[in-house]
Amino acid sequence: MECINVLLLGSTGSIGTQTLDIIRANPGKFRVTGITANSNVKLLAEQIKAFNPEFAIIADESKFSELKGLVSGTETELSCGYDEIITRCIDAQYDVLLNALVGFAGFVPTVKALQSGKKVALANKESLVVGGELLKSYTEDGIKNLIPVDSEHSAILQCLIGEEHNPIEKLLITASGGPFRTTPIEEMKNITVEKALKHPNWSMGAKITIDSATMMNKGLEIIEAYWLYNLPVENIEAVIHPQSIIHSMVTFRDGSTKAQMGYPDMKVPIQYALTWPDRIPLDTPRMDFSQLRELTFSEVDFGRFPCLKLALDSISDGGFAPAVLNAANEIAVHRFLNKDIPYIHIPVIVEKSLEAVQSSDQITVASLMDADSETRSFASSLKL
Repeated sequence: MECINVLLLGSTGSIGTQTLDIIRANPGKFRVTGITANSNVKLLAEQIKAFNPEFAIIADESKFSELKGLVSGTETELSCGYDEIITRCIDAQYDVLLNALVGFAGFVPTVKALQSGKKVALANKESLVVGGELLKSYTEDGIKNLIPVDSEHSAILQCLIGEEHNPIEKLLITASGGPFRTTPIEEMKNITVEKALKHPNWSMGAKITIDSATMMNKGLEIIEAYWLYNLPVENIEAVIHPQSIIHSMVTFRDGSTKAQMGYPDMKVPIQYALTWPDRIPLDTPRMDFSQLRELTFSEVDFGRFPCLKLALDSISDGGFAPAVLNAANEIAVHRFLNKDIPYIHIPVIVEKSLEAVQSSDQITVASLMDADSETRSFASSLKL
């Protein structure tokens, strides 16, 4: 396998740092072309010194002077601003863009990279949630140059190897159920930020961890799967699987079901997205089936997880609804993390935003950005 040149967006986040761990562990197999961060200037400076990329970008322009001071004397070309990230996605020389940006900010880089004929390893759910209709041309005939990094969609992709001509009957996307899987519904009004950030199985960033608690993440993943695998939404199901050993399953028309299994470790889907369709060694725990005592499954209770139901409804509504859903959820989660609203108001803000923000415009990058902006404004100012 030739050396793979990687442009990494969001290098200081959870997915970004694990990606760099993989690159560090495989000298000669990967090379960091460029890295970007939002505002974590100190960690970005450490990464520049460790990996010597051709260029690095700090999105927060107020941190640019500090970054220059921290890495003076290095050969890495430095710049700042979101527009510069977009430019590099189009013009830079790289083999794969790993998009680990969080939220709507990841959408335009995905579009521009794909339009430029680049391979994208996608850890940014919002790209497909918001702009799946626009990106569909890149996924019409199965995976081409858009490779999912989510553990669930990576699992589906792995199950489909060798099944290119066999229609899918059903996708089963597993969910841990998060920290409140068994919490009495009447007690959910008392959920604190601290409790919500304690995921039982995964270590993730704050926004994604809250999405896991509300199961909005499964809603976003079902929307992703809807666009990635061209299935009716009724053929895609979320199922609670607390052990997080089976990451997703695919049922075929003969009744056979394939599952991809492994201990929770995001490095597995990250590395697979970088090297797909090849596999390379990875130092990660292997399944010890002699010690595996149970694999349990249960259906999702929409009363406990209304965000998932809102996401499913947004697919049926179509148009701008998924974009509104995503923007409203980002604002609601932000407000909860800032202790501005209680946990149970997250789905309320999303639902009211879906009712308030509607449009008959044609779906374009510009109109999606307008809908996103309008939704954020509405959700930010909504009084409950």
